[in-house]
Amino acid sequence: MNRHKTDIRGIIYTAVCFAAALIIDQFTKHLAVLYLKDRPAKVLIDGVFELRYLENRGAAFGMMQNMQYVFVAGAAAVCIIILYLYVRMPHTLRYLPLRICAVLLCAGAVGNMIDRIRLNYVIDFFYFRLIDFPIFNVADCYVVTACIVFALLILFYYRDENDFKFLSRKKG
Repeated sequence: MNRHKTDIRGIIYTAVCFAAALIIDQFTKHLAVLYLKDRPAKVLIDGVFELRYLENRGAAFGMMQNMQYVFVAGAAAVCIIILYLYVRMPHTLRYLPLRICAVLLCAGAVGNMIDRIRLNYVIDFFYFRLIDFPIFNVADCYVVTACIVFALLILFYYRDENDFKFLSRKKG
């Protein structure tokens, strides 16, 4: 009975964190439309960083323009795989960093998927002028951060072969 309460609390906490991340992403995109669309860029650090509105119909660096259904299907597949792994993951403190990565990755994928379905493009607005980096958004930050942390965790934290036994054992 106690484990069941813990699982329900974990599910609620995860759902709240996912929703909060998604709301932050969508709210910042809404602000970008209100304050940046059809206006000059807002320079925050001259020559380094600015807020600039962009409607991105492709993937990173403008690749695969106008292939929204491919991106939506890909994001849905990623979220399904992550959800499957998340459910199988042990509910211990050791796996909390992986759970956080999973929530961020799904929130980023769903945040951009909402834009693609609703608008047929993704709203981007962060621009590092100093290195002329492609314009990006909060959802992109979630995905990149989660992937970097995940890679670091795999390389330096989850090094024991038993760390991923949950992938092969039968749930039940």
